[in-house]
Amino acid sequence: MEPMTTAPEWISRNVSRLRGVRPATDAAPSTAAAKPEAERSTHERLQATLRRGSEALTPRALRRLLADLQEVVAPRVSEIEGGNRAQAVATWYAQAEPGERRDMWLLMSEQFAPDATRFKSARVRYEAAAGTEEQGQAEISLRRALVSPRTRLLQRFSVFPQGMRFLVDLRAELLRALKGDKRLLALDAELEHLFSTWFDVAFLELRRLSWDSPASLLEKLIQYEAVHDIRSWADLKNRLDSDRRCYGFFHPRLPNEPLIFVEVALVENISGSITPLLDEAAAPIDIGKATTAIFYSISNTQTGLRGVSFGDSLIKHVVETLQQEFPRLRTFATLSPIPGLRAWLLKNAGAMIERLDERRRNELGRAVGVDSPQAAHLLDAADKAQSLDEGSPVRQMLLQCAAHYLARALVDGKPADPVARFHLGNGARVERLNWAGDPSAKGHKQSYGMMVNYLYDLKRIDKHRSLLAEGKVAASREIESLSAFR
Repeated sequence: MEPMTTAPEWISRNVSRLRGVRPATDAAPSTAAAKPEAERSTHERLQATLRRGSEALTPRALRRLLADLQEVVAPRVSEIEGGNRAQAVATWYAQAEPGERRDMWLLMSEQFAPDATRFKSARVRYEAAAGTEEQGQAEISLRRALVSPRTRLLQRFSVFPQGMRFLVDLRAELLRALKGDKRLLALDAELEHLFSTWFDVAFLELRRLSWDSPASLLEKLIQYEAVHDIRSWADLKNRLDSDRRCYGFFHPRLPNEPLIFVEVALVENISGSITPLLDEAAAPIDIGKATTAIFYSISNTQTGLRGVSFGDSLIKHVVETLQQEFPRLRTFATLSPIPGLRAWLLKNAGAMIERLDERRRNELGRAVGVDSPQAAHLLDAADKAQSLDEGSPVRQMLLQCAAHYLARALVDGKPADPVARFHLGNGARVERLNWAGDPSAKGHKQSYGMMVNYLYDLKRIDKHRSLLAEGKVAASREIESLSAFR
């Protein structure tokens, strides 16, 4: 085994040579009449002499980068030294241009894939061994053949202190490029699979965040809040007052970064409006009288962990923690936005009008000023939702459309609305619609100001999940009645 090299030595020796300076003679001629050329694979580029078109790294620089990636996982290199070498590549990556970073992704995707010949052989052996005493051993061989060198490469990047942060940020950047280059899908899938293991709830710590938490951590709450923007430190202090709770999941390798956090209001009844919950002048309630916990904001903070689910576990852990602290709590519900409602209604308003009987259609027509109301008439009237009184046919129609959207609009057997998909998938039920629950510009843009309560009935969570698996949404009688347009 070769002598151990420290990270700083290896970095200084390799980073400068990895950054290939792009000579003008390498660039392809730029003319208006030039026909775009098909992108070459890294296999082709590694065999070439000159760079083509918009390729970022020269073939020589690409070969150097590949050699350094291979050195990270070389059999003779220890885990620690492999981590040092991965850190050197990460240092180069931090200084690299977007195109150079993409070249590294392509190398990781195409040059560290499973051995197709080995996999084919293992699969043939497994199929031949099916039903015999050799099946177990054949399955082991097949599983090993499916493990790509890419897995070991990514594991080595997780070794150095900031390695996990590096990989999460790398995937966040990678996700934006997936639609434009399907060659990167394998790298993304491998990262998501590894993150699902590394960020399993068994390895996460639930922490309460309070006004006494470090300022650097409180700043993260302001930065990552995704549902109701935190406007000031006074706004944040209100959300952390005595009748509030905020909890987040943390990973030991990202100790100062909440992966997801939830804001909770302790109240006496299910809340129907976000306004009083965000009112900085409102006096805190006597938490000794609180019987209801309202989850009014849940924010994922790491784009790079997309697809890694720990929101349902967060809610369960928070409910258990709250029950221990406040035995009087009996009701656990959300006050949630309906972010997809407006976009859905733009496409389905006409079909919803067709569901009305003649009497209701005539009432709606009189309200919008035409004899035969069409989708455009309803949508124009909906834009004035804030001024509609309780008896307005337009208001009633919008409530019914929202109920139908939440309780009956499914895509591939799952709720169309992303927030509904999250809570219903966790076993909640659609409980109540709240007119003007969020009168802000954002609330009006998303759902004409409406909000919804999802109820977590702890005794029926599994039943509700089973219903959803059958393509049925758990909903209260009020929502069922509204969604049926009765």
